[in-house]
Amino acid sequence: MLTLYLSLLLAGVVFFLLHFFAQARIARLLRDRHPAQWKIIAETERGRSGPFGVWMRLQLALRSPILPALEDVAITRWRRVWRYSLWGAWLCWFAALGLQYLARTH
Repeated sequence: MLTLYLSLLLAGVVFFLLHFFAQARIARLLRDRHPAQWKIIAETERGRSGPFGVWMRLQLALRSPILPALEDVAITRWRRVWRYSLWGAWLCWFAALGLQYLARTH
């Protein structure tokens, strides 16, 4: 039971890290392959945005139908990884919490 618990916690951490790596990979692909669209994300009307502003605007782009409209297979694949890895992380962590609860009640 302990091995399963620790495995679920580790899998949750890996999924969370994959979620953030996918964001970075999408940003890199956008910068390299679609600089005009990246410019919309990275710059505001007043000039370059700070790191937090770029991150916030990237979040909006990731949730919008704009990225699939680019018809870039790699970006679409990494967007899918970005979307579902977070679900996998939470699922693993809630399962670990469930195991912890079962261990305490028995």
